[in-house]
Amino acid sequence: MITIINYNAGNIKSIQNMLKRIGAKSIISSSAEEIAQADKLILPGVGSFDYGMKNLQQSGLIEILNEKVINNKTPILGICLGAQLLGNNSEEGIEKGLGWIDMDIVKFDKSKMTEQLKIPHMSWNEVVVSKKSMLMEGLEDEARFYFVHTYHMQPENENDVLTKSNYGYEFVSAVEKENIFGVQFHPEKSHKFGMRLLQNFVNL
Repeated sequence: MITIINYNAGNIKSIQNMLKRIGAKSIISSSAEEIAQADKLILPGVGSFDYGMKNLQQSGLIEILNEKVINNKTPILGICLGAQLLGNNSEEGIEKGLGWIDMDIVKFDKSKMTEQLKIPHMSWNEVVVSKKSMLMEGLEDEARFYFVHTYHMQPENENDVLTKSNYGYEFVSAVEKENIFGVQFHPEKSHKFGMRLLQNFVNL
């Protein structure tokens, strides 16, 4: 069973609907007991970094999430803000992230971009796969996903980089470290490409 973590900061129902379309069973939960039973976890998220981390802290779920993800190696997929929360901190706020992947979250650098490119980055964009991954199986060539974000991930370790995209300059659009996956884009809004990625996650 896939458990979608409900901490009042995510576009949860559309993720569950996409999972239903591919025949995957899921529940939406803010219960530590249900999360403890999950085979896989999804951490969604929209909004600011501090808002997301404060909601997670107030939910009381960080302890069980650390147990599941770090100790039990349960696969987890962070989506958009949920991916950013996997890191250490963000230029967007002052709260500490989960720290599961050694990365900072930085704002798009307008000085590297043409005036025509607007922030936030809100559009379809290609992703280029940086390493072999079961999550990206079948998506190595010309996969496109839908993005809505002002900040992006900046991992310290190149081995944690899963995909890169270009918006004025190259940025990291997905990360992977062992059982931990994070995608800056929205697979639940990305039609056949998103369905394939979520199916790959289900099949891990």
